[in-house]
Amino acid sequence: MLRKAIVAASLLLVGTCLGWAFQGLGIGRPANAEPQREGFPSAPQFPNNPRANPGVNPGFQAGVQPVQPLNFPGANPTPQVLPGLEGFVPMSTEEAVNVSVYEQTNRSVVNIKTQSIRPESLFVFTQVAGSGSGSVIDQQGHILTNYHVIDGAKQITVMLYNADAFPADLVGQDPANDIAILKINAPDSMLFPIQWGDSSNLKVGQHIIAIGNPFGFERTMTTGIISSLNRQIESKVRDRMIKSLIQIDAALNQGNSGGPLMNSRGELIGMNTAIATRSGDNSGIGFAIPINTIRRVVPQLISTGRVQRPTIGIMQVVENEKGLLVANLTPNGPAERAGLRGLKVERKKVRRGPLTVEQSVVDPSQADLIIGVDDKNVKNSDDLLGAIEAKKSGDQVVLRVVRQGQIIQVPVILGSED
Repeated sequence: MLRKAIVAASLLLVGTCLGWAFQGLGIGRPANAEPQREGFPSAPQFPNNPRANPGVNPGFQAGVQPVQPLNFPGANPTPQVLPGLEGFVPMSTEEAVNVSVYEQTNRSVVNIKTQSIRPESLFVFTQVAGSGSGSVIDQQGHILTNYHVIDGAKQITVMLYNADAFPADLVGQDPANDIAILKINAPDSMLFPIQWGDSSNLKVGQHIIAIGNPFGFERTMTTGIISSLNRQIESKVRDRMIKSLIQIDAALNQGNSGGPLMNSRGELIGMNTAIATRSGDNSGIGFAIPINTIRRVVPQLISTGRVQRPTIGIMQVVENEKGLLVANLTPNGPAERAGLRGLKVERKKVRRGPLTVEQSVVDPSQADLIIGVDDKNVKNSDDLLGAIEAKKSGDQVVLRVVRQGQIIQVPVILGSED
């Protein structure tokens, strides 16, 4: 038995050696087969399977398209160094815009500090500090800000980008639009006027950038989009509204008032003025005065200190669901000279018991009802004021009025407020 086992083992060893020898000579393997890697069995060959047979091009199989390599444009952008910012490489277009606009405009933004006196009792007064933001608009030292930032201030200080502070004088104010102009005596080399843009073609969704001094943190930048247009909020002037405001979602807080709102080119398109909030802090709803409104007002504030608005000479109107009923007219004013009619007051005798007395009776049937100015309809007094203030003294407007059931047109030459 032992002899038989030795013979069998010898035959097995010889067979194994012969198999290795034939494999080394290539016997028993297809000519086009690749050498097999040690430890990895070869895959079975299926001539009709393009995955198993690398010699078959899947593009020539019926109904099978060649697989194209995937390309991801922008996945590996070519690094671009911003002018003046060597060493900084933006990772996205938005990042490049934000950094570029800030570098271009941050030196135009100023921090405004105010001191005012508040009476506490008959002989006790408290000094109150306030702060806000502003923009340098020329090299003569004029600063644009909100009226409410400097309202009631006894002392105003403007701090520039380099922390140099200068006392400021109030040049002009327009409370109705919450606009004020200050002036400082600073060297030209320290003044970097902001570039003015245009607000007539703004779009909802447009990228915007705000810079200001929230809670005293100088030249803080926030970004967002235009959320809506043509908003309106109450003005500091009684019975007036600030109209055509830009609504934004960029973070605005206390101290941002008066700061610039800019587009992606770094152009001033508005001035941040208010937020809608219950807590006093940012809620994602902010408002800015459009630059085109500011553009109409600022030249007058610099030259005369106030806005000389045109007047139509209507002292009082009564709003109803149909329009504005003219109540009182300025004596010999533009509207009266044009033939507009107000409420007629008559004295009539009225019998009350055994007595006869005279009393004033208002006759509304004689008053004109204003329903439009030029090509615009008016529904309230602010519509009328907005249409008039878009003009200037000496311009003509055409009022559409209802007089005794008939619609007529009354041309009026606007006068000037004293």
